[in-house]
Amino acid sequence: MPSPQEAARELLRRRGHALPPTLLEVLPHDPQAVLTWAGLTPDPWQSQALASRSNQALWLCSRQSGKSQTAAALALREALLWPGALILLLSPTQRQSGELFRDKFKRLYATLGRPVATVQETALTLELANGSRVVSLPGDEATIRGYSGVRLLVIDEAARVPDDLYLAVRPMLAVSRGRLIALSSAWAKQGWFYESWTTGEGWERVKITADQCPRISPEFLADELREIGRRWYEMEYLCVFGDAVDQVFRGEDLDAALSGNCKPLFS
Repeated sequence: MPSPQEAARELLRRRGHALPPTLLEVLPHDPQAVLTWAGLTPDPWQSQALASRSNQALWLCSRQSGKSQTAAALALREALLWPGALILLLSPTQRQSGELFRDKFKRLYATLGRPVATVQETALTLELANGSRVVSLPGDEATIRGYSGVRLLVIDEAARVPDDLYLAVRPMLAVSRGRLIALSSAWAKQGWFYESWTTGEGWERVKITADQCPRISPEFLADELREIGRRWYEMEYLCVFGDAVDQVFRGEDLDAALSGNCKPLFS
């Protein structure tokens, strides 16, 4: 199978070098072009995530590791290449979904020169001339029902998305057999994302800690560890799920207080 670069060169050769290939011609062969053509250099994990065709994926990533940018790039690639695609961006709150939609997705789309014309554009929706739609959803289970035929469902900050919201959106993929990408930093040892990461079946798992991100310096991480403490540092930067915030005693303290060697007082 030719590499993306070889495929692009072959495309130029077949066209007689009359014109350089367009982004839409290159994207089927080079998934990361949606970032590189915007002047961005993807990390190795981002390139692999964009090239993956897994139907269900969990991205457990440090803060500021580029997970939202990667999700936006994936959503844009699907919208450009698959006419009529419905792509949903879901976060715990409407503000967070809007950030992913406006600051990541729409900015990337604009930087690439709007390669497919826009038919309709609002604060929450973008519809392209090829029929594809990208919709930013509020984190409210009661108001998001009704979508179907979804090609790609992106759940941002997934560890903080309530179980009832997650259960309400999964049926949107039933007929279309669309893809589900859930991305998040670590949070408490509870909820569907934690359970899916630890014991779920059928998921592709990607784990990126802060020390694997070239844009985060060791000096910054040392400062953060000192300032916020080990518990929060491990959740935010090392992908370690912690105890619930309102938990009175740490899980390891409870485990240490228990012993299997004690005889019961009553039989």
